[in-house]
Amino acid sequence: MKNKTIKAVLTTSLIVLTAISTGCSSHQPSKPANANSDDTITIYFARHGKTLFNTYDRVQGWADSPLTDQGIKTARYLAEGFKEKQIEFDAYYTSDAGRQRETMQVLLKQKGVEDYKINELKGLREVFYGGFEGGSNANMVSAAMKTLGYKSVDTFYKSYAQGQIPVAELTNAIAKSDHKHDAENFARVKQRTQYALNMIVKNAQYRHQKNILVISSGMSMQAMISDLTDNPEKNKPLSNATVIKIVYQNGKYNVVEIGNMDYLNQGKSSLID
Repeated sequence: MKNKTIKAVLTTSLIVLTAISTGCSSHQPSKPANANSDDTITIYFARHGKTLFNTYDRVQGWADSPLTDQGIKTARYLAEGFKEKQIEFDAYYTSDAGRQRETMQVLLKQKGVEDYKINELKGLREVFYGGFEGGSNANMVSAAMKTLGYKSVDTFYKSYAQGQIPVAELTNAIAKSDHKHDAENFARVKQRTQYALNMIVKNAQYRHQKNILVISSGMSMQAMISDLTDNPEKNKPLSNATVIKIVYQNGKYNVVEIGNMDYLNQGKSSLID
């Protein structure tokens, strides 16, 4: 009974979360009457910096932990990379997760941005891993790989690193393996993240914004672009502070970069600690 109650509350909260974060539209945003004639909008999604849970190899979905010193450094490197490439942003988005907000704050400080507002959309949260939250990644991986039919951990990780396991299959395997039956399935994650993406574009259209910076999380970003591109790189795991670049134009999304480390590497090479 307790598990059923938790599941009911979670389902209700996700419906409300989606409505608040996305404006309840599953379609790509339509161009408003007062939008610019050139409707090109470029959105840079970056994964947050390394956290304590990343360091301790703990499951970190809706559970949260602060950035480590290394995580702060990578956020600074990313900021410096954007500076080197002379990329300026008109708006900034995160979810309500502390690690995403902290990454954005460090980045903006390094970039020298003082007058800013961070817009929070809960739809940008990482996947909710249910009963695995805060536990060992090894336990979650062991359960999921068995559901997927893998008998060897090494084989599983090799397939995962090479992008041979579609994010939909992996997300659903984790959800199916959750003994609490609370973890999000793939469809739910894709729906809320794409709703959030649509909301970002709608806001940009009305506010005449061209470049947007978003700090989010790895698997949720993969779910968001899962059917927006055929690039096989979309299923490869994303390192901390790597970038996915999406261009919206003429009512369509084009994913032009996936897991790009150039921004971070260029910033790292030019920044003197």
